[in-house]
Amino acid sequence: MKKHFILLFVFCAIGSIAQGQYVIKDNEELQNLKNLPEEKVFVHHTGPVVFVGEYVHYAFYCFNAQTNKASNISYVGYVALVNEKGEYVHEEKIRLEKGLAQGDFFLNTEIPSGHYKLLGYTQWMKNNGLQQVFKDDIVIINPYQVDQQGLQGEHMESEVSYQDVVKVSDSSIIQIRFDKEQFGTREKVKLALRNYKGPLGYGNFTIRIQKKSPFQISQSMNAMEYGTVYLNVANQIDKQVGDSLFLPEQRGELLFGKVTDQASGEPVDNAKMVISVPGEEFLLQFATTDPEGNFYTYLRKDYKVPQTVIQAKDLRQPLNVKLLQTAKLDVAGLNFGRFTLKPEYAEIIKKRSVYNQIENQFFAVKPDSVLLGLPIDPFDGGIPETIDLDEYTRFPTLQETLVELLKYAGYRNGPDGDYIRIAQDLQTYNEKTNDFPAIVLIDGVFIPHHETIKEFDARKIKTISLIRDQFALADRDYQGMMVIKTIEGDFYKTYAPEHGINVPIEKPQPKKNYYRQRYDMVDTASDNIPDYRNLLFWEPHVELEGDALEFEFYTSDLTGNFDVIVDGFTSYGKPITVYKSISVGDESQ
Repeated sequence: MKKHFILLFVFCAIGSIAQGQYVIKDNEELQNLKNLPEEKVFVHHTGPVVFVGEYVHYAFYCFNAQTNKASNISYVGYVALVNEKGEYVHEEKIRLEKGLAQGDFFLNTEIPSGHYKLLGYTQWMKNNGLQQVFKDDIVIINPYQVDQQGLQGEHMESEVSYQDVVKVSDSSIIQIRFDKEQFGTREKVKLALRNYKGPLGYGNFTIRIQKKSPFQISQSMNAMEYGTVYLNVANQIDKQVGDSLFLPEQRGELLFGKVTDQASGEPVDNAKMVISVPGEEFLLQFATTDPEGNFYTYLRKDYKVPQTVIQAKDLRQPLNVKLLQTAKLDVAGLNFGRFTLKPEYAEIIKKRSVYNQIENQFFAVKPDSVLLGLPIDPFDGGIPETIDLDEYTRFPTLQETLVELLKYAGYRNGPDGDYIRIAQDLQTYNEKTNDFPAIVLIDGVFIPHHETIKEFDARKIKTISLIRDQFALADRDYQGMMVIKTIEGDFYKTYAPEHGINVPIEKPQPKKNYYRQRYDMVDTASDNIPDYRNLLFWEPHVELEGDALEFEFYTSDLTGNFDVIVDGFTSYGKPITVYKSISVGDESQ
């Protein structure tokens, strides 16, 4: 039986979208939306004091606000850094896997010293405002700028808001074990996580070992504190009929936009839009505009190229196509903690800044690696027939190449212009004959009008691949798919659609495998490289499903006390925080 590939066309009859917000039409729709649980987020991070030239590492936990268990609602989470003026200094997307994600971002020297808030949220959470969003204080110190007004004397009277207190913790379920508590520099350390409650202790946890802060400032919010502070957040959206809301990103990251007639400015209804995310592992999706000219689609797969080409499939009239962005959350009501620089901090700041410069100088020999996501199969399981043009005599144009080299593909005349057709495999499949056009893509870019690439320079083509199955794309049938790969693979960079746009999109941050320093290797080249790591060990998410987990790491050249923090949640949603401390000296004790 013939395998029939179907690329689904994404459509939803919506009344109005403005800045990514959907207008609730009636009580039935409102009730359906209220039946979808709200979410809440906890972010464990490497604050509270961070210098420019350093990374903020974070572990992201997203929960169903009704059950307090990992959420399966949102596919995308967001982390943002905002300043006291309510400005977004940084915002990034992360893909959620069973409610979990991780990431980091670098603080460049353009960021001034001051008080900041780290926010964690999903688009769905934004419907209940700032009170639903995770918020924690971060102090940024920029010693390279003269102006330190953001952290100076005017805040001294309110400095008591930062208290040097021991945060709540609980070691009755999980404990941290070391062979000893005092270590030398560059010494191997073995760490064990012990679970004494069986299945009640199973869960996901963050492990962080970081130099104890010399500044008088309270530690970052931990999981147990979060469990209390965010216990009573909303468990459903607080909206009424006629209100606008942020759409949940349940099926992937949301892309949406608007199509209007270029001459009249009126919205174009029922326009079939093709959304291409180019590259070797391309995505091809379709959407249809509503009466207001709005369209949207969701990107679920881990695409590699942060670019999209959006174009009308059939219309040839002059159009204005816009890709829109969701409105940012209003953060005007944030309250910031207070921290003041003191004269006795001067030498501490100077030394840490020097260490950061040295660490950044040797970053290339201590690289983190990006974990490759699941590969995308653009053919959805089909096996293409591929020819490599380097193995044949080359011809000047694509049309000539199809005539001379491809047995099953070529141009045909049609009422709307010439089109490429791929021959049916009637010997293998018992199907009716057709004269459908093929889907044609160049480096992942959908080509709506095939006659426009007749004269395409075939000397730029590396391979041509054919699938001879039938495809159903939106409301139209196609006979086969032709995928052309250029030698440079960059056709999308210069492609200018006549009835559409070619624009960059914000890609979720890739998951990383963080570099682990070792000193027990045969190659001792790293022994001569300075090691001023402030963060000795960072595991954003470890799954505890038994009685114990064991880890090892190496201390750096820094001496002093280091905080050991295990922070996370059991599979039942119970927050767990455990603190311990180790000491590093010039020689182990």
